[in-house]
Amino acid sequence: MDKSSLDPSLIEQLKKLQQKYAVMGQDLSSYLDGLLHADYLTYWDYIHVDTLLSLQNPKTSFPDEKVFIIYHQITELYFNLILWEIEQVAQREPIEEIYFVQRLDRIINYFRQLESSFAVMVDGMEQGQFLKFRMSLLPASGFQSAQYRMIEICSTDMINLVNVHEREALIEYSDLEQQLENIYWKSGATELATGKKTLTLQQFEEKYMKLLKAIALKYRNSNLKQIFERHFPASREVISRLREFDQLANVLWPLAHLKSAGRYLQKAPEDIKATGGTNWQKYLPPRFQKIMFFPELWSEAEKADWGKAGVINALLKHN
Repeated sequence: MDKSSLDPSLIEQLKKLQQKYAVMGQDLSSYLDGLLHADYLTYWDYIHVDTLLSLQNPKTSFPDEKVFIIYHQITELYFNLILWEIEQVAQREPIEEIYFVQRLDRIINYFRQLESSFAVMVDGMEQGQFLKFRMSLLPASGFQSAQYRMIEICSTDMINLVNVHEREALIEYSDLEQQLENIYWKSGATELATGKKTLTLQQFEEKYMKLLKAIALKYRNSNLKQIFERHFPASREVISRLREFDQLANVLWPLAHLKSAGRYLQKAPEDIKATGGTNWQKYLPPRFQKIMFFPELWSEAEKADWGKAGVINALLKHN
C-alpha cells in the first residue's frame, strides 16, 4: 500500500504515538508488532465475568443464601464507587464548584440505589431459610463492612461520629485516636447482658482499626465537610447536595437496613445472635445515634427530629 493512500489522520496519529514512545525510549514498531499478535478484547475478559461468578461460596444448601451473598457483594461494590468519588474530590486541587457538585450527585445516586436495593433483602428471601443459614455464618455481620466505615470517616470530622453520649465531652479534644475509640458504632456490637465487645467487634478491630486510623488521619483536613467549609460554605447547590447525602447515608439507608432486619429477625433476645451479636435494634435507628455528617446544615428542630422525616418519606412511598 502506497503511503499516499493512507488516511492523513492515521498518519498524524502514528506520528504522535512515535513521539510518545520516543520520550520513553521505546520503539513504536515493537509495540505495533505486539498489537498485530494480540487477541481482540472481549466483554467477559474485561469484566472478569467468570471470576466474578465464582465468588459466591454458600456455607449451606439453602438456595436463598446465594441471594444474601450476591446482595452484599453488590453493596460493597457501590461502597467502593462512593469511596472512589470521595478520593477524587479530596485530591482535586484546585477544586471547582461544578466538579464538587457533579461528584456529590454521583455519590447521591449510588446511595439512592443502595436504599432502594434493600427490597432484594426484604422481599427476596424466605424468612425460614434466612434464620437457618444465617446461624451458620456467625460471627460474621454486615457491621464488619470496613468500606462503609471508611465512607463515614471520609465524609465528616471524627467528632461527628463519636457516640452521641460522649460527643459533648470530647468536642474540645482533637485526638483522633481518642475519638475513634469512642466512635458510635462500637456500642452496636457489644453484648446486651455484659456490655463486653462481641467477637464480631473484636475481629473487626483486629483487622481494620489500624487502617481506619490511617484513613482518619489522611482525611482529617480533606473530608467532604472540610472541603465544603473551606471552598463552598455559601453555595446553595452544594448545601442541597450535602443535605441529601446526609439524609440518605444516615437516615434512609439505616432505616432500609432496619426494615430488612425487622423483616427477618424477631425481637426476642435469642434472635439477636443471628446478626453476629450486634445490637441492631438500638444501633440502626437514626433517632438513637443522631449521626450527621454536616450538622451545621440542619436546624435544631431538624436535629431533634432526626430520622422522623425518613420514616414519613418511607410511609409515603408505600401509600
